Amino acid sequence: MLKHLYRSVAVFIVAWLGLTPTLPPARADSWRVTVHGGDTGLGETPLVAQLKVQLPVGSYLLEPATGGDAFPAQVFDDGGTRLLGTVLPRIAASDNITFTIKSPPPGDTATASGLSFEPQRRNLKVMLGQQLLTEYRVDAGNKPFFYPLVGPSGESYTRIYPLSILPDEDHDHPHQRSCWFTYGNVNGLDFWSEGNRFGTIRETARKLVVAGPVVGRLQTTNEWRSTDDQRICSDERTVTFYRTKTSRVLDFAFRILATDGPVTFRDTKEGMFGVRVASSMDVTRKAGGKITNAEGWTDENAWGKASSWVDYVGPVKGKTVGIAIINHPDSFRFPTTWHVRTYGLFAANPFGWHDFGRSEKGDYTIKSGQTVEFFYRLVLHEGDTKSANVLALFAAYAKPPTIEVQKD
Repeated sequence: MLKHLYRSVAVFIVAWLGLTPTLPPARADSWRVTVHGGDTGLGETPLVAQLKVQLPVGSYLLEPATGGDAFPAQVFDDGGTRLLGTVLPRIAASDNITFTIKSPPPGDTATASGLSFEPQRRNLKVMLGQQLLTEYRVDAGNKPFFYPLVGPSGESYTRIYPLSILPDEDHDHPHQRSCWFTYGNVNGLDFWSEGNRFGTIRETARKLVVAGPVVGRLQTTNEWRSTDDQRICSDERTVTFYRTKTSRVLDFAFRILATDGPVTFRDTKEGMFGVRVASSMDVTRKAGGKITNAEGWTDENAWGKASSWVDYVGPVKGKTVGIAIINHPDSFRFPTTWHVRTYGLFAANPFGWHDFGRSEKGDYTIKSGQTVEFFYRLVLHEGDTKSANVLALFAAYAKPPTIEVQKD
């Protein structure tokens, strides 16, 4: 659906679907995969690539032609497009790396577990193996959100308030619910705040595209509605979850549609794709919290700056961890400006220019019937910004290797 995910456009109209089962083993056949370009020695590289051949849908193993351990991949359809998803392991830099595609043998552990969805009454749990990765929630507040965001340490890296009251957490800004997408001034209406006086984002459809050994994908449609329940605009969201070892990676793609006339996003700092980090990570607590962006600005100096990524690091349960949000070059107004605060708020906001100190205003109008798109990768990592190599994480997201699949 969204061009940087698989370089095609397909507007989806979806109804509620049940859980997509884990992909079955694919038919054994003679295929090879060639990875072109990039330095995959950067480390794990999550990847979803469009296929030009109709490789059968299912689970696979990719075995390096030069020898070494095989790793899982999966082929699936999304909106009529055939895709291959995998997580490239750490491999020595090369212009071309070739793999043989194999069907997994019975009892293969590499493809036995991965991403799965567990529908709740209204919400949706996202599982990585037997562990919770996050839960998509529509049962509280004025907008959909994700809570918790569980990192590789096994702990949530985001604040639980206002869902629960813990004595060691901050209890301010109850509208900052873990991880969300919204904005504070849309045609004059505030969708950032919460309560009866503010706009509401309401989910209208949900589709579980795929679940399997490497990739899980969720798509939703949503309506932005006024206090008198009039639709202002709509959006389509695609969230892709990956089975990784050294970190946790979630890709977010948002498309806003001017379905009901022109839509103006007016300049305000209150937006847009946001996270409220665990209170123990707050810079203001002076317990090891630190904000760093791609240009090297830190803490309060990173606020309002344009940057391709920002990393918020701090302690959680005695371990140094971080949340990096990476902006893709195909995203609207890349590199985005950031509403990132030392008290724990962390949000990419491409419209708040005047509030951020620029001479020009950041207002933007989507013409009736047109769209605008935003792309972000969220990485939950252990260690600080340098040890997590966030600069390399940006490179892997912004210009990943390309994949060619051929039949021998």
